[in-house]
Amino acid sequence: MTTQTLIVHDQFFEHRDTLTLANGGELAGYRLAVQTYGELNESATNAILICHALTGNQHVTGKYSADDKKSGWWSDYVGPGKAIDTNHFFVVGVNNIGGCNGSTGPESENPDTGEPWAEQFPSLRVRDWVKCQHWLMGELGVRQWAAVVGGSLGGMQAMRWCVDYPEALRHCIVIASASHLTAQNIAFNELARQAIKADPAFHQGQFKAKGTIPETGVALARMIGHVTYLSGDGMNERFGRELRKGSFALGQGDDIQFQVESYLQHQGSGFANRFDANSYVLLTRVLDFFDLARDFNNQLELAFAETRAKFLVLAFSTDWRFSPQRSEEIVDALIKAGREVSYAEIQSDKGHDAFLIPNSRYEAILSAYMSRVLHD
Repeated sequence: MTTQTLIVHDQFFEHRDTLTLANGGELAGYRLAVQTYGELNESATNAILICHALTGNQHVTGKYSADDKKSGWWSDYVGPGKAIDTNHFFVVGVNNIGGCNGSTGPESENPDTGEPWAEQFPSLRVRDWVKCQHWLMGELGVRQWAAVVGGSLGGMQAMRWCVDYPEALRHCIVIASASHLTAQNIAFNELARQAIKADPAFHQGQFKAKGTIPETGVALARMIGHVTYLSGDGMNERFGRELRKGSFALGQGDDIQFQVESYLQHQGSGFANRFDANSYVLLTRVLDFFDLARDFNNQLELAFAETRAKFLVLAFSTDWRFSPQRSEEIVDALIKAGREVSYAEIQSDKGHDAFLIPNSRYEAILSAYMSRVLHD
């Protein structure tokens, strides 16, 4: 795999007209933070849209400067010579509205009040994001997406693209996703939201007006979520019962901390300092609300009946948050709908996070399929 590093920058696109939302509400214009990689071909048909997951953003790959320690969230799979090869494809990453990485969201100014939206930001649906992405498609001059790609919540967006704009894409790649959340998944999201709302510093979403940040609540929400992204075997292999500090020696047991405790606390505190609490509450609700079959008499095959894209569906063996069974439900519905679909379950001990982590078989499958996309 190439080690060439992309130096990237954010672009901003302003939609000044009112956006009518799926729930009937309105947003008086919005801004999208975007990154692009590679060059759009003359026919404007080599573009790849990467849809991010819950806390992702437009920074898919590369670094903002050569000195940056951290690359984009999917740098292992997107870039020059990688599975999604920016030498061949024009790749687009966009931060969805409602987020907190440059696009319009709860931290943005409410034009009616002159103050940040905070908890008053309108309720959103996945189809609102896809509608915004479709507008961006025109702004970028893309005639048709070669593929729309997404993992987890990003996979839900990819499927929604196929339903709402079937002629706008040739391939749909759905990774570690589902057509709707299970009750257990909704429950985990509610635990995270309640952790945030129970923090006295949250102030019913008005924490910035009060000069506070609900760090404890956001950190706990992240810890809850992060545990669900890992597998039991992976956690045992990585942490076991190793101690970060302290000892079980006689008389020394009061200052014991397990490695896994230290890891979760680090994950939580780092997240609390970079992600807006109101955005987290809002985005988890978008995830809860998604149900591709709802408008089709709860029959998923009917949702896919008018789609035109070819599909690749990928799952990971130890992902219990979005299990292989959920991907197989998508595949079965696509087969019933007469759609062309390829499916693979990839062995990994990394749980749901596996779609973000280097894996040779995953890379080989994705690379092979992207070669097909390139020549299709």
